[in-house]
Amino acid sequence: MENYLEINKTSWNAKVDPHLKSDFYFVEDFLKGRSSLNTIELDLLGNIKNKNILHLQCHFGQDSISLSRMGADVKGIDLSDKAIEAAKELAQKCGTDTEFICSDVYSLPDILDEKFDIVYTSYGVVGWLPDLDKWAGIISHFLKPGGRLVMAEFHPAVWMFDDDFTKVAYNYFNEKPIVETYEGTYADKSADIVQQYVMWNHSLAEVLQNLIKHGIELETFEEFDWSPYPCFSHVEEFEKGKWRISKFGNKLPLVYALKGLKK
Repeated sequence: MENYLEINKTSWNAKVDPHLKSDFYFVEDFLKGRSSLNTIELDLLGNIKNKNILHLQCHFGQDSISLSRMGADVKGIDLSDKAIEAAKELAQKCGTDTEFICSDVYSLPDILDEKFDIVYTSYGVVGWLPDLDKWAGIISHFLKPGGRLVMAEFHPAVWMFDDDFTKVAYNYFNEKPIVETYEGTYADKSADIVQQYVMWNHSLAEVLQNLIKHGIELETFEEFDWSPYPCFSHVEEFEKGKWRISKFGNKLPLVYALKGLKK
């Protein structure tokens, strides 16, 4: 899929306005100081005061701004120009000095010349990338020696199912691009948008082996039987801020998280 970037940029640009208005992204509360970060990633991040952080695939910047509020010096990047525009406005309203750059992950070394204490990436990001060898190389490139990758992501087991969770519809392994057209968006199912997108499933081994190959040593790896977001069909909130797919209960991993050290 040579034009996947173009297709996905169009798709993410279309999501920005409905997402800004959705309860899912609680922008009004966010402006009043509510953080968008969850316990999963906060536990891995620890004290980030005065650290410089590169946030990959930041959408319209809520996590980036939340990291800035914790005292970090943050740069967020995303391929959607509309999302980056919204992120800059949001940072201004929040009074943070978070910087935002419009770029896809693979092109970033051409426009950013800096090394970071932490590269941060979270939830629903690697599926938009075809080549995790290249991705891991870019993370390694931007990390200082002794710097860390902090990553939280939806578990690849979840992406094997169809949207309704009635059957296994996709390969666990990265077999080929998945090209679909969807209506609405995970943050607002009734949003009046119909968009094509291109994604890839990446197994845990594909993620981990590529990071190891590029000199990132795994320090922590965890799996969770819940999601901090109600973004799947048929979810139930079993504890405040924790959702599971009702028919599977605690039997299916929904999220994994890791911390890696650049040697």
